[in-house]
Amino acid sequence: MTFLRELLAVILGVFISFFIMLMVLVVIGSAFSEDEQITVKKNTVLTIKLKDVVKDYAPKSSDPFGEIFDFDDKKMGLNDIINAIENAKYDDNILGISIETLWLRMGIAQTQAIRDKLLEFKESGKFIVAYADAYDQKNYYLSSVADSIYVNPAGMLEFKGLSGEILFFKDFQDKYGVKMEVIRHGKYKSAVEPFIANEISDANKEQVKSFLNSIWDELVDDISESRNKSKEEINLIADALNARSPILAEENKMITSQLYRDEYENIINELTNSETIDKVNSISLKDYIGAGKGRIKSTSKNRIAVIYAQGEIRYGKGDENYIGQESIVKALRKARKAKNVKAIVLRVNSPGGNTLPSDIIWREIELTKKEKPFVVSMGNMAASGGYYIACNADKIIAEPTTITGSIGVFAIVPNISEFANRIGINAEQIGTNKQSVGYSLFEPMQEGFYNVTMESIEFVYKGFVEKVANGRNMTIAQVDSLAQGRVWTGKEAFENGLVDELGSLEDAIRIAADLAELEDYRVRNYPDFEKDFKDLFKGPFGSAKASLIKEEIGKEFYNRIKSFKAISEYKGIQTRLPFLIDIK
Repeated sequence: MTFLRELLAVILGVFISFFIMLMVLVVIGSAFSEDEQITVKKNTVLTIKLKDVVKDYAPKSSDPFGEIFDFDDKKMGLNDIINAIENAKYDDNILGISIETLWLRMGIAQTQAIRDKLLEFKESGKFIVAYADAYDQKNYYLSSVADSIYVNPAGMLEFKGLSGEILFFKDFQDKYGVKMEVIRHGKYKSAVEPFIANEISDANKEQVKSFLNSIWDELVDDISESRNKSKEEINLIADALNARSPILAEENKMITSQLYRDEYENIINELTNSETIDKVNSISLKDYIGAGKGRIKSTSKNRIAVIYAQGEIRYGKGDENYIGQESIVKALRKARKAKNVKAIVLRVNSPGGNTLPSDIIWREIELTKKEKPFVVSMGNMAASGGYYIACNADKIIAEPTTITGSIGVFAIVPNISEFANRIGINAEQIGTNKQSVGYSLFEPMQEGFYNVTMESIEFVYKGFVEKVANGRNMTIAQVDSLAQGRVWTGKEAFENGLVDELGSLEDAIRIAADLAELEDYRVRNYPDFEKDFKDLFKGPFGSAKASLIKEEIGKEFYNRIKSFKAISEYKGIQTRLPFLIDIK
């Protein structure tokens, strides 16, 4: 007994010592980070590389272990990037910008927002140049804003138009007896299509081609203006792959020239009137933001609250990666009650998700807009549940390339009854009442269960359409004609009345200020995400495991497995983007 007590005491002592050591490391790390003062020197070039994941909102992690042990995903906030470029426009220490991106880890709408801000930066008369060893289409689109574009002579430029790929699993399900049972409303609600068909439906093909063409037209318009070429010329280059090599890209004036890195640095010297690269000061975008340039300073007492809703919608608390009704409702109430908050902007970047939390958020918005002007800004996507929580705003602002709409409903449940029969498993259900047993994973779906679930889906769809009709001042028939799960780009949604204006988050904030009759204001970001003490221990190691898996199997396979896993975990009625498609 004495031995056990001593053993437990030793184990407890080791644990306490380990914990104290970690706390010391946290304090030391915090002290070092606070002591590092980043300054912007005179004659500096701002370098934009954008290696990290770009989120609409990337608050500083409250996990002290994540930063010390490098478990946190590297990320940047779109709001910080936009503010930094705005500050650089008027910063006398910044001579110009050098775009040196390789692969962008952000959506097209985010890319367009940054590109538009760079266009505004050029109004200052300062230079923008771009260099890369290779350009994919998204990177080239961003870089095409530059005065001059350079590429490594041994590099490449991908420019061929947009495409999407959808995987279908029906034959796989039939072969192995493991399937997803599908119940849906909306002919375009095709998130479930891969489980009930072997090829894309005409309705789904129609909507995919429509939004791909809409996005591509937007990119071509911007590129043609920056490169001083007609849209017809740009499309001919894409059709013939006439930018596939640096030589062809230069011949067709898609780039300025082919240069090695040292030659590009000489051009920077010339632009900054420096004799050598050693005399040119350079600061990364991340460091520039770290110097305090990631926010717009103001002494105004008036506030506009910007509440970020990003990720899938799930029932629960929520964090910067997924939307939970608890954190969003808390933020809405906090902004509503704050006397210095005069208007509220909800920034939505979501493919939708569970219906219940979507409706809870919708209700809280309904209460909030009665007290203060309420504007929605749409990011990369605000589809299905993402549109559900946006539809009752005073004004809805979308980027032209935003994916939105998808007003439709579905349910999906796994079923392994055929597989169970093949391997000799039989399940018997016993209940007290006729409907007490309900659905079983091991039995074929019964007609009664299907009918009850379909009734619930129709009920949710009807409520969804009614909410949109009321919020958008449309008739039920008008909304239904735009619904059925159909996906639209922001540009298309503006044309059919689902959004009010095309613009950025900045535009949405200005509109909110106008509605509140404000001339000066400051922006206050919400929610404030805080981790529980127990989350500090489980979070980092989960992130580390995911990072290792991604590194081993590659990003593309990891994302597909992650998407398939997410589908298998759907719970309840879903208002979710009607496809899993990889745009390339």
